[in-house]
Amino acid sequence: MGDSNSSRWRQRLNNFRLALAELNKACAQERYSNLERAGLVQTFEFSFELAWKTLKDWLDDQGFEARTPREALRQAFAAALLDEEGAEALLDALDKRNLLAHTYRETLAKEAENLIKQRYHPALRCLLQILEEKAGE
Repeated sequence: MGDSNSSRWRQRLNNFRLALAELNKACAQERYSNLERAGLVQTFEFSFELAWKTLKDWLDDQGFEARTPREALRQAFAAALLDEEGAEALLDALDKRNLLAHTYRETLAKEAENLIKQRYHPALRCLLQILEEKAGE
């Protein structure tokens, strides 16, 4: 709960904000070439990675310990940073990372696109908003 933990999660929050801005742009497209779809998936993956690491750092700052993405997401739900829908969406994203990696298979790539745009991206946007509120407290 020291200043170094606080500044660490705030710096990570800034990086998460920048990554999500890129994901916002990627999700705004209506159609994708195969290469653009792969870029959407990659942008989601690094946004998700920064999301859970920001959560982990915030939890550390609050005196909690989370070593894995799953632990961080569950503790964020317990701490009311995520509602049930957001927690389920991000846990699903964690479980479906293998699916997301198979962008070379068109049917899986299109499924990944839909999941990112309709479920995972909104959950990440909501999480960012909550973390920004915490940063302002």
